[in-house]
Amino acid sequence: MTEVVLAAVLGLLFALGTFLILRRDVVRVVWGVSIVSQSANVYLVTMGDIGGVAPVAPGEATPTDPLVQALVLTAIVIGFGTTALALVLTYRVYEEHGTIDVYELGRSGAPGSGKAEHGGDAE
Repeated sequence: MTEVVLAAVLGLLFALGTFLILRRDVVRVVWGVSIVSQSANVYLVTMGDIGGVAPVAPGEATPTDPLVQALVLTAIVIGFGTTALALVLTYRVYEEHGTIDVYELGRSGAPGSGKAEHGGDAE
């Protein structure tokens, strides 16, 4: 029963991340990528269990594979750094263009829009 609940939660997290990635707002896209990467980490930890228990458990405990936890911890730290960088870049884009809508950003630098040819002084 626990596996079914974990699979459902992971499916919902991946679905939420995918939903956010497909939004027009850049901040929601960043959070969607972050949610998908953290969902992948949860999936790896869930599937990385080799049937053992933690080595600090009382009794005759067989230790689990520490490689999975080490890789996921590294992925979490890198993911937080990447998310912070993406949010800072998003803020810089907002300062520069006044919007974080993907479609408006695409139109603002398109040929013939006036902003690219005149250095942003379109009338």
